[in-house]
Amino acid sequence: MDASVAPLFPQAKDTPTQPTPPVARPSRAEAEAAVRTLIAWTGDDPTREGLIDTPARVVKAYEELYRGYGEDAEAFLERTFSETGGYDDMVLVRDIPFHSHCEHHMVPFFGKAHIAYVPVDRVVGLSKIARIVDAFARRLQTQEHLTAQIIGTIDEVLKPRGVAVLIEAEHMCMTMRGVQKAGASTLTTQFTGVFRDDPAEQARFMTLLRQGRG
Repeated sequence: MDASVAPLFPQAKDTPTQPTPPVARPSRAEAEAAVRTLIAWTGDDPTREGLIDTPARVVKAYEELYRGYGEDAEAFLERTFSETGGYDDMVLVRDIPFHSHCEHHMVPFFGKAHIAYVPVDRVVGLSKIARIVDAFARRLQTQEHLTAQIIGTIDEVLKPRGVAVLIEAEHMCMTMRGVQKAGASTLTTQFTGVFRDDPAEQARFMTLLRQGRG
């Protein structure tokens, strides 16, 4: 894909878990033409009244749905706070909602991310953890890769004593097509540092996730 115009999305910075290769992107006009081709391939008429503006709308929607390619997840962690009042235990942010798109079929998957870390001498604003999730989720993804990117970035930038990530999601590629099993959920986990090395810390993380859920 090549064009002499400005790219549809800015180039994302490399991450600790996924170097981002240079990608030549098409022009907006080329992207809209591709949508028209897909509409025609489905058997519909891209020139009829209800679809005439659909290619432009789809491209505009893609700018939002895939804006993560233009976001630097590491930058969200640049500002930290060292005044923690001596707190050096687990920081857990749970039930972070997200939506993403499967890189295999380009259909949505969505769910919640639960992230914990044990700081050494600095903490980060809680909203920044949620922003990291969005920065990686708003790309073509697999749930496994999303989990690895989130934990890799937090571990690399904050250098805490440990990080724990659990993601639970429902995949439309299992609901709308294929086996068509609505309601099936997928869980992925990854741990570093004390969460990886100490089973008691893993158990405490899982226990805290269950608290208050009836």
